Amino acid sequence: MTETNYTSSRIAQLAIAERPQERLESNGAESLSDAELLAVLLRTGTQKQDILQLCRRIIAEAGSLSGLLAFDLQRFREFDGIGLVKGLQLIALVEMARRILSQGPTVKPLLDTPEKVFHWLRPRLHGLDVERFWVLCLNRKNRLIAARAVTSGTATASLVHPREVYREAIRHNSAAILCAHNHPSGDPAPSAADIQVTRELRKAGETLQIDCLDHIIIGQTEHDPRGIGYYSFNESGLI
Repeated sequence: MTETNYTSSRIAQLAIAERPQERLESNGAESLSDAELLAVLLRTGTQKQDILQLCRRIIAEAGSLSGLLAFDLQRFREFDGIGLVKGLQLIALVEMARRILSQGPTVKPLLDTPEKVFHWLRPRLHGLDVERFWVLCLNRKNRLIAARAVTSGTATASLVHPREVYREAIRHNSAAILCAHNHPSGDPAPSAADIQVTRELRKAGETLQIDCLDHIIIGQTEHDPRGIGYYSFNESGLI
C-alpha cells in the first residue's frame, strides 16, 4: 500500500461532514479551521498521522497561522510527512501571503517620510532571518515607480554595491531612490558597514544625478530601544 493510498483512506474514513474539502465546498472557506485550510492544500499525511493531525502540529509549532511566515523550507521539512514537494508548496503559500499583506493600493503609494516607508516595507520583510536590501524607485513627486530586492545575505556580509542599486534606478528612469534593508535581530541601529554603504550610495547618486533620499533600516518596534522600529539616515542627518 502506498503512502498516498494509505493516507487517502484515512481521510475517506472521516464522515463526509468532517472532511475539509467537502466542508469547504458546502459551507465555504470561513467554516474551516486553520489546520483544515492547510489540509485542503497538502491533502495527504503519513502512515503515522493523517493530514489533519500533521497540519494541526505544524500550526501548533508555528504558534499561529501567521507564524508560518517565519518558516523556511528547512523548517517545514523537519516535520514528518513534509518532503520536498510539500515543503515547496508551503514556501509558495508563505510567499503569496507575504505579498498579499504587502500589496498596496492601485495608486502608487506616496513615500515621502521614513515612517511611510517603514509601514510599506515591513510586511515584505516579516519573518526573514537574513538581511534583504531594497531599492525603491520614485518619480519626481516621491510616488513609488518600482520596488526591487537587489540582494539577500547574512547579517555579517556586505550586502550591496551601488551599481546594483542604481541599475534599477536607471532602468525605471527614476528621479530619486530610497534604500532600505532589514535587521533580523529587530534592532534597527546602524552598523559601521551600514554607514559605509550609505556614504557610497550617496556619492554614486551625486555622480549619476539621481538623489538617494534616504537609507532606512527596518527592525521591530519591540526590539528598538527607541520604540520606533526603524532607523532613518536622513532623519539622523547622515545622508
